[in-house]
Amino acid sequence: MVQNSLPMLKPQRTLSRDLVSLDGLWKFSVAASPNSTAQPWTKPLVTDLECPVPASYNDIFIDRNIRDHVGWVYYQRDVIVPKGWSGEQYFARAESATHEGQIYINDRLVAHHVGGYTPFEADVTDLVKAGEQFRLTIAVNNILTFQTLPPGKVEVSNVTGKRTQTYYHDFYNYAGLARSVWLYSVPTQHIQDITVVTDYEGTTGQIKYNITATKGSGKIQIAVIDESGATVATASGATGTISIPSVQLWQPGAAYLYNFRASIIDSSNKKTLDTYNLATGIRTIAVKDAQFLINDKPFYFTGFGKHEDTNIRGKGHDQAYMVHDFQLLNWIGANSFRTSHYPYTEEMMEFADRKGIVIIDETAAVGLNFDLHTPGERTFGPDLINNQTREAHAQAIRELVHRDKNHASVVMWSIANEPASHAEGAREYFEPLATLTRQLDSSRPVTFINVQTATYKLDKISDLFDVTCLNRYFGWYLTTGDLAEAEVALRTELQGWVDRFPNKPIIMTEYGADTVTGLHSVFSLPWSEEYQVDMLAMYHRVFDEFEAVWGEQVWNFADFQTSVGTGRVDGNKKGVFTRERRPKAAAHELRARWTKLRK
Repeated sequence: MVQNSLPMLKPQRTLSRDLVSLDGLWKFSVAASPNSTAQPWTKPLVTDLECPVPASYNDIFIDRNIRDHVGWVYYQRDVIVPKGWSGEQYFARAESATHEGQIYINDRLVAHHVGGYTPFEADVTDLVKAGEQFRLTIAVNNILTFQTLPPGKVEVSNVTGKRTQTYYHDFYNYAGLARSVWLYSVPTQHIQDITVVTDYEGTTGQIKYNITATKGSGKIQIAVIDESGATVATASGATGTISIPSVQLWQPGAAYLYNFRASIIDSSNKKTLDTYNLATGIRTIAVKDAQFLINDKPFYFTGFGKHEDTNIRGKGHDQAYMVHDFQLLNWIGANSFRTSHYPYTEEMMEFADRKGIVIIDETAAVGLNFDLHTPGERTFGPDLINNQTREAHAQAIRELVHRDKNHASVVMWSIANEPASHAEGAREYFEPLATLTRQLDSSRPVTFINVQTATYKLDKISDLFDVTCLNRYFGWYLTTGDLAEAEVALRTELQGWVDRFPNKPIIMTEYGADTVTGLHSVFSLPWSEEYQVDMLAMYHRVFDEFEAVWGEQVWNFADFQTSVGTGRVDGNKKGVFTRERRPKAAAHELRARWTKLRK
């Protein structure tokens, strides 16, 4: 049984590889009780429910008990291994299972994974023969604890005995199989992993590469192919550096991707045993003299924190929404977004590679700040966020870097959002994680997202990171409705960070105001569209005063669902687009500013 091991490269179809999509309707059931001893994977599910994959299950069914279910659910379908895969190796793969997943082939548990946003897989070659049918069951558990990312706890009512999952992040705890499931094949000797790091000097590009493959007599050959289909460089061997003459760089807003084609060639007959194609953008990233540089040119971030969140589907990946969201990013003049607050689908990362959108790539470490919800409550401690949590956090970083290391669009790793970086125990918790991230990838800067309460006077960990990323809500959560006072507070805060870290660029990764579409006020009062416009304009006025500010990412791109609470009416309304992607007044104001900055 495979447990939280790093999976192979994203499945793809080549002359040597094949894949079968298992997306569609699956049989679906929920566990009868937390103490149930039933083993539903051992036989066909007895249920009249069918659930679409990919999709979160919570909003699919008109059943509050399913929506609020705490614990395991089960997806099941029959799968046939294609006859033509005889002599190949084949795997069952889930791109995610939120937040814990188990894969069963017939009665047998073959993979277990904790962490809701990265892929896991199992080799099923020895369990099912080519041409045979098997029962595939995927169990998914949505329970969060102090040792998971994000953290949470299950509370049991003394009155009804009902179990409720509570958590510390401000977005709904959607669960299920929100991304694709695959059955895929590879040759017995195959490429398992590729790492590329790019550079350039003058007009010559460089790709430093390292390839991991299964043992065999075949030799690795590399070809680099440009967008016209011409081979511009070749190499051999599992590691090396390839030079690309007259290189076309990957640029923000002007993507150019080479096909880095790795093949295994049989030494005896020169036949190709395996091929993998990796879209590769050649570009450099650096932080220098309080600037963020892409290809040695200063880059100013404009864009958003986003969410994977749509009606009915929840976090379910949807190609139509993805394409439309990128169209809106282009329309509004944005050049970037942050994968707040978890890794997004790899399809979205690939799309950003092709469209020249810049990404701050974030782990699911959100909610590591109990003081935000209960003032004075400790976050770090033996029975709270502890060494076991940190190991889960480290594994999440390993899996994120392993999956996304080759994406040109990814320019920085964010290892946490709004942790209690001012609290006792924060440095001991985060210092090893910052070190680990740099060990895994030294080609990108590393950051975390600083919370409002961890001011420049109180924060204990920002010196460990390369870029200062701030979430600030002066005018909303603080000095609510008073933009004059908020402006003074924001200016003071930014100056404090500049004085403390004069050589670090600052990106404002969250700022915004909840806004009800169609609510207007001649007084520009909170919740109105006018107030959102005025608040953003105030922030931009202050940003423009500081040379150290190198980015503005509004919270949020679109309205999104949250847990039920008196401070939330059908979710968080800080989007500049509605959940249905209709623009609020602020969207037009941002477009005017950002399209001018883009020029």
